[in-house]
Amino acid sequence: MDTSVEISVQLRPDDGVREPDAGREAGWRGAVRLYPAIAKGAFRRYSTYRAATVAGAVTNTVFGFILAYTFLALWRARPGLGGYDTAQAVSYIWISQSLLVTVAVWGGGFQDEVQERFRSGDIAIDLYRPVDFQGWWLATDLGRAAFHLFARGLAPTLAGSLAFDLALPADPLVWALFLLAVLFAVLVSFGLRFLVSLTGFWLHDSEGIRAVTLVVAMFFSGMLLPIGLFPGWLGELAHVLPWAALIQIPTDILLERRTGFAVLAGLGFQLLWAVLLLAAGRAAQLLAARKVVVQGG
Repeated sequence: MDTSVEISVQLRPDDGVREPDAGREAGWRGAVRLYPAIAKGAFRRYSTYRAATVAGAVTNTVFGFILAYTFLALWRARPGLGGYDTAQAVSYIWISQSLLVTVAVWGGGFQDEVQERFRSGDIAIDLYRPVDFQGWWLATDLGRAAFHLFARGLAPTLAGSLAFDLALPADPLVWALFLLAVLFAVLVSFGLRFLVSLTGFWLHDSEGIRAVTLVVAMFFSGMLLPIGLFPGWLGELAHVLPWAALIQIPTDILLERRTGFAVLAGLGFQLLWAVLLLAAGRAAQLLAARKVVVQGG
């Protein structure tokens, strides 16, 4: 676990005994300061990898052009496919490219660090630190996502807007709802990746599970194709799985394919999956801590 965030505690003479309510209040105040500091530290840490960031933005842009021209050819042959016009179809590509790393469709982020701590055995120590294990990595992932949204999201979108006629909204409210949907998408993505990482307590290496979920996420998130293009029962299944919250819902909100109650329904869908996955992660973490205690004596 990255311990670059330093916390200093100053004791006053009257700090020897605290009332229970005062202790809880102090704990809440500490948490309010701690987790934003962790997120800020993660944002700054990722910002130091300038060469990798530039290379990644260029890669997203190149693939954006390849996919955009592929979609143009497809939509010219099949106008209105999936209910998207040509401008919306091309815009879908650029928005999905801007979100690809932000919501970690391919996994990664904190998962790489956690896996390394499994290999070193430091993961057992992490569970006994005076900082919540899940909360620490969630704050870290939010800082990572905020950095990549700007560093890996703006450049491809700008390049796409210069080369194509994108169907981007002018209404600030739509952009605000889109950013809220991106936040919920990151929470859902974290919940999925956190559960995958915790399998390392039982499998000792979560790489196999990560490889499987990567393929599933690419297909069911809408990264390759809008879910609306999936036929029959496959499309119905894709719309209710949590991966739809990663790319499909934020993109449809920005393209204004969801308006009015449909926007609230999409955000509610994301929030529901975020709560369920975070709760499942909490339960799995408790089981993992119990396993560590039993094995460690």
